[in-house]
Amino acid sequence: MLRIALQSKGRLNEESVSLLNEIGINIDDSKRKFLSKSDSFPLEVLYLRDDDIPQVVSAGTAHLGIVGLNEVREKGFDVKIEAPLGFGGCRISLAIPKAEEYDGPQYFQGKRIATSYPNILRNYLKENNIEASIEVITGSVEIAPAAGIADAIFDIVSSGGTLVTNGLKEVEKVFWSEAVLISDGRLNAEEQALLDEILFRIDSIKISRGKKYVLMNLPKESINEAIRILPAMRSPTVLPLAAEGWCSLHSVVDEEGLWDKIRQLKAIGAEGILVLNVDKIIP
Repeated sequence: MLRIALQSKGRLNEESVSLLNEIGINIDDSKRKFLSKSDSFPLEVLYLRDDDIPQVVSAGTAHLGIVGLNEVREKGFDVKIEAPLGFGGCRISLAIPKAEEYDGPQYFQGKRIATSYPNILRNYLKENNIEASIEVITGSVEIAPAAGIADAIFDIVSSGGTLVTNGLKEVEKVFWSEAVLISDGRLNAEEQALLDEILFRIDSIKISRGKKYVLMNLPKESINEAIRILPAMRSPTVLPLAAEGWCSLHSVVDEEGLWDKIRQLKAIGAEGILVLNVDKIIP
């Protein structure tokens, strides 16, 4: 059996549990305990603070973990990144009071910068030959300039609304993060087989994102033009209809630009176009 560490609460917890459920690993989050077992896969879930997950996985207390890449890089523990998961996206940026003039990274020379990510910040400053004082704050970093604790901040940014509320502006995007699946890198053969199955299922979910299943009826003479407009992952399926001179075309396509493609298909005689969501695509 594998043990996976998940964030105990918040958006990353919800999206992690949702992903596990989506790949057939059922977790009853309504009756959550510190340690819970799945009833559909040999996996148990350990709920922790997000910044504890890299350490726990590195120590082997949990075989796997889902955590932000920012925490992996900041903590520096010896873990293996098995897969990016495509959710929990954010960035860590430098921000300064909005009234300040900014002329590039050298602005921070000699400044005090408040952050909860001193190691990532330290690397950035070193790469840019900047000498600055790092003020480590574990919460409410955005208030540091107004409180006189620091001249600038280095913190997670999603929409940027919190910065605006606190009279700050983002000036340097330094580190991009998303949720990742990590392991301790020391799995035995049985454990690795379980991890491989999890990765296989995750791949099927990731491939299906942004895809739509499209089917339509159209005149036979329009098939080649329809295939040009609507290329499939490998090749579309074409089936004859009972009506003479007509066929049905089925294809899985990218959602981007789909409405323009539908307009082109209508122009060559396509009818009864159905667009369906794709749950999973098995590679």
